[in-house]
Amino acid sequence: MLVDSPPEQRADTAPAPPTRQAVRALGLLLSFVLLVLVALASIAIGAKGLSLDQVWHGLFHETGTYGDVVVDERLSRTVLGLLVGAALGLSGAVLQALTRNPLADPGLLGINAGASAAVVTAITYFGVTSLTGYVWFAFLGASAVGALVWFLGGSRGATPVRLALAGTAISAALYGYLQAVMITDGAALGKMRFWTVGSLVSAGYSTITQVLPFLAVGTVLALALARPLNAVEMGDDTARALGANLDRTRALAMLAAVVLSGAATAACGPIVFVGLMVPHVVRSFTGPDLRWILPYATVLAPVLLLGADVAGRVVARPAELQVGIVTAIIGGPVFIFLVRRRRTAQL
Repeated sequence: MLVDSPPEQRADTAPAPPTRQAVRALGLLLSFVLLVLVALASIAIGAKGLSLDQVWHGLFHETGTYGDVVVDERLSRTVLGLLVGAALGLSGAVLQALTRNPLADPGLLGINAGASAAVVTAITYFGVTSLTGYVWFAFLGASAVGALVWFLGGSRGATPVRLALAGTAISAALYGYLQAVMITDGAALGKMRFWTVGSLVSAGYSTITQVLPFLAVGTVLALALARPLNAVEMGDDTARALGANLDRTRALAMLAAVVLSGAATAACGPIVFVGLMVPHVVRSFTGPDLRWILPYATVLAPVLLLGADVAGRVVARPAELQVGIVTAIIGGPVFIFLVRRRRTAQL
């Protein structure tokens, strides 16, 4: 006769559920696999139709037409998309933690608009033609607008609504300035037409080598700030009780965001919503711990950016839809959904 074992005995022999840390680590690994697949798709799929065999030969054997298309255009474009996507995702996550504003990102707070306005000014009025010059002007514009938004938003007493309103107002004014410059300067219009909507079309290995040091410094700094930013998100009093240096953390976090978004904007132009959407998606399954949010954002933001870039090449063949337009089309409805969801949660 069979006798069931006592419940406590069955519980002892049952396999233990995976820990949350293990689940997060597995999710990060799967995210990296997804990133590799999207990067491969970015190399294999383009506005010009090539078979997989042609892509393979162009990547490893061909030095002629296929090699030019695959290596010189698609591969460099994919690498730049990986770097810029990671920079935008990280800067958005850092700004959301710094401002305790879940709707913050470099685009909504005007940092991208500041970098864009400075670069357009450099092109039009100072004759700057190299990316090295763009980068420094982009940093200057991003820093100035970041400081102005923080000041108009109330500095230490800043609220999410004030920061969003200040960033929106400044962005509108700066984008009006951009349009005025392009309309009145025909030569500048040709140079800036694709750059101002956010594009990976002009990607080249020289672009990658020039922005890589800035992106590397910003990435290391942002990841190193995960623990002190966790304390900042708990509020000033709690952060001080935990021993966090608020002024230093805020200054370094703003520096990291400006370096990342400034270099990304100098390389590709303003690309919006990537830094807003990805941290929200990540936070839904990692929780509020920035030690996990930042690595996830570093991996998943390039997935979104490269996916949008591939979609832009496919839907408008034989032409292309710039990646900044695609992310704006996706991001607008997502932003409205996030605002309505938060408002509903507060009722």
